[in-house]
Amino acid sequence: MGNYITTVAVNIAIFSLLALSLNIIIGYAGQSMMGHAAFFGIGAYTAAIMTNSGINFWMTLPAAMIVTGILGGIIGVISLRLRDDFLAITTIGINFVMVALFQNMKFFGGSLGMAVTTPEFFGKRMTPTYFLVLLTILIVLVCMLIRKMNSSWFGLALASLRGDEGAALSFGVNISQYKVLAFILGTAIAGLTGGIYAHRMTFIFSSNFAFVVSISIISMVVVGGVGTIRGPLFGAILLGAAPELLRFADDYRMILYGGVIVLMMRFQPQGLLGEDSFLMRGYNRLVALVLKRKEGESHA
Repeated sequence: MGNYITTVAVNIAIFSLLALSLNIIIGYAGQSMMGHAAFFGIGAYTAAIMTNSGINFWMTLPAAMIVTGILGGIIGVISLRLRDDFLAITTIGINFVMVALFQNMKFFGGSLGMAVTTPEFFGKRMTPTYFLVLLTILIVLVCMLIRKMNSSWFGLALASLRGDEGAALSFGVNISQYKVLAFILGTAIAGLTGGIYAHRMTFIFSSNFAFVVSISIISMVVVGGVGTIRGPLFGAILLGAAPELLRFADDYRMILYGGVIVLMMRFQPQGLLGEDSFLMRGYNRLVALVLKRKEGESHA
């Protein structure tokens, strides 16, 4: 039972990192990214190929970040000439192209997939618990990075970019630069996550990075709350645990999953923990009530 819970927790942690990374692009920079799983896969295959070539696991992770960050920067440059739906369709196409390459090129293992050597830590094979600790540390670091980003000029520039590109440009914001930087940062974190995922699974297939995975990541961000840190984390936990909790209704699981997303988009587009969601409004009212009561008690 303990190993099962740890395994589920590792999967949720992986998708938490992916949701946080995607949120940088769509939540803070306001760009349309529908093919995030492609960069997840690029990072996974990069790290797997390097490990199988005899390179240390800990060296493959920054390499996966660099490779995906460079490719993400290229997509960022492409995004300068594309807007909204056109950019979304382009990133969907990139996802399908990458999956086709993973599926058909022998360099990536082809249809048979690619085995990955389990890494070691101080001479011991890394267990799911080791991966969970590593992922937890990375989630904390990414959250700290995003908080720092939001309080910096970079975060202010992204906020203006998300609100109105024309107005941001009139105030002297280099929107091209910040778009590209957002893509580099978001995809680099996805690549890092892919490197960890490949070594955790010890075997990867092209289908692990299919478009449906991109949709799952997007759903986690949207359901939790776009443009916040708590939103993607909550969405990853909720939707990451849902498949396990709904195993008794396995035949109807995807119907329920899709239904929840449709209802969210119709009645709560801010997400469950978005800035103006009903849960956050209730929480803020509760906090205000408690503070008011404490203030009244102090005066008494």
